[in-house]
Amino acid sequence: MFFPEGQIRVHLYGQPCDMRRSFDGLQSLVRHTLYADPTDGSLYVFINRRATQMRVLYFDRSGFCVWAKRLEAGVFVGDWGQVRTREMDWTALKLMLEGIEPGKRRKRYQLPKSLQKSYSNSSSNTLDPLQFRNAPSTSEQAPERG
Repeated sequence: MFFPEGQIRVHLYGQPCDMRRSFDGLQSLVRHTLYADPTDGSLYVFINRRATQMRVLYFDRSGFCVWAKRLEAGVFVGDWGQVRTREMDWTALKLMLEGIEPGKRRKRYQLPKSLQKSYSNSSSNTLDPLQFRNAPSTSEQAPERG
């Protein structure tokens, strides 16, 4: 399966899809819901309700092909409320397959401010560099050995 990246069109079906559908079921979704011709050579992407499975329907010169992927951890779609039926490019499909949602920033975990103060006070392994600035040097404290 080789797709020239600049020439392929990818259509994402914007609702959860029953993954029990195969060639004929997915083809009927393309014809009657997306109002497109499934034999035009485009890729049609379908994702299940839990967003852990994806199927891609496409037509090559000899017949229909279905490609499937199931994730063991993670999801393809973060929020179904923001997913719409749309056309996307080949690069966006590759990013979706890798679990990357463009334009979405995920916040890193940060302790609440009330816990940050208690955590920083209780950690005794950290050294404050300012406390050693005015400390006497070791040569002033201990006499030299002769």
